[in-house]
Amino acid sequence: MPSPESPSSALDTVNSVDSTDTPGSTNALDRFFLISRRGSTVAQEIRGGLATFLAMSYIIVLNPLVLSGPDANGDTLGIARVAAVTALVAGISTIAMGVWARHPFALAAGLGVNALVAITVATTTGITWPAVMGLVVIAGLVMVLLVATGFRQAVFNAVPDALKTAIVVGIGLFIALIGLVNSGFIRRVPDAAGTTVPVGLGTGGELEGWPVLVFVVGLLVTAVLVVRKTRGAILIGIVVATVLANILEAVFHIGPSVDEAGNANPTGWSLVAPSFPEWTAPDLSLVGRADLLGAFTQVGPLMALLLVFAILLSVFFDAMGTSVGLAREAGNVTKDGDIPHLNRVLMVDALAVSAGGGASGSANQIFVESGTGIGEGARTGFASVVTGVLFLLAMFLTPLIYLVPFEAVAPALVVVGFMMATQVVQIDWADWGAALPAFLTFILMPFTYSIANGIGAGMIAYAVIRTAQGRAKDVHPLLWVVAAAFVVYFGMGVFRGLLGL
Repeated sequence: MPSPESPSSALDTVNSVDSTDTPGSTNALDRFFLISRRGSTVAQEIRGGLATFLAMSYIIVLNPLVLSGPDANGDTLGIARVAAVTALVAGISTIAMGVWARHPFALAAGLGVNALVAITVATTTGITWPAVMGLVVIAGLVMVLLVATGFRQAVFNAVPDALKTAIVVGIGLFIALIGLVNSGFIRRVPDAAGTTVPVGLGTGGELEGWPVLVFVVGLLVTAVLVVRKTRGAILIGIVVATVLANILEAVFHIGPSVDEAGNANPTGWSLVAPSFPEWTAPDLSLVGRADLLGAFTQVGPLMALLLVFAILLSVFFDAMGTSVGLAREAGNVTKDGDIPHLNRVLMVDALAVSAGGGASGSANQIFVESGTGIGEGARTGFASVVTGVLFLLAMFLTPLIYLVPFEAVAPALVVVGFMMATQVVQIDWADWGAALPAFLTFILMPFTYSIANGIGAGMIAYAVIRTAQGRAKDVHPLLWVVAAAFVVYFGMGVFRGLLGL
């Protein structure tokens, strides 16, 4: 790990951390992005940026599928149009993060928020896609206000160290679970309610199909290279798995897990089969179609405000938790555990939420898959610039994305998850008042498929347990506010019932 940066009295202003007179700097690019100062090289940043893009590129395919259902009027956003704006906003937001905040964090449409948005559209009478996207824009603008007033960073500072460490561990477990599920190593199976949950080994308790073999080979290759400290280990693992996947698809014509007619293929590729589709020009006609106040007239002010609150709380803590985990993994923290230029990170994230809504691609957030690039050596914002440029190119070169199936990048996610989870040893397990909330934080992230859920449960538990121990003074006042907000968040269904919504 590189040495932590010097503490900053004002993390959102230029200071000694950004000094152009940086020891070891060799050129303007190096000085601006602090490449040498953070113990990195230009080549290392490029590899990291490419690895992050490969780990995240699936969002260009998956986000349109999540948002492809019709709204209350029967209108659809359209898969091709959503794919185009997904790549556009991800590219611009990630470049902004790299150039202004100078951290190796990439942003794209957040699946947790988008699932909420899709369910809202599917189940709420009278609400349309432009109106829902308007709610996302409003949630982002509220976040901008919270960052500008310093409230969001104040909440970050109020989180105890045990929970901050637990957030890192939880994100690591979450990333690993995403990799295992995306690869088909762990299959989604129906629960009692008929929904799918990520449990069960392979298909019917057995590992079947060539795609799973690609994952296993990729995982073994990546693990061996990482253990041997091979330069470019994660990226090499992705390339090896991708080549193998394309060869197997060309020979056996495996196909996706669900074909265009909706027929299931349990041993197929998890999302798309490796292929090279025909080129099509990007359609950006969805940009600017959000209706800011539409939901307030369609479902009433109270329901609209509840939906804004739900979206806001999810994106608020997802970004905070993810930035903590990634910054610690990259070693980009001060001796006091602070993240340099945290306000810039949070401001870019808040603006990306509104930008995503305004483009009808939904809220954009910092992606946990950025850890793949960090695992490859990314330490600076230059890696984010590389990732962002690749997203913009992806608008025009979409076929190239289809060459890399989920199964090829999933091994990288599992290995990076392991790296982050090793920080669990930093938790003081003798202090049960902090350790139990930390435990709830990191187990609920993967178990509920939500970073925000884990953070919320941990904060509520910390406040209650410390008070029961007679140590209520150890709970920061802002932590009480946040815990109360999460009580409302978790009980949203109850409140809607009581209010007759």
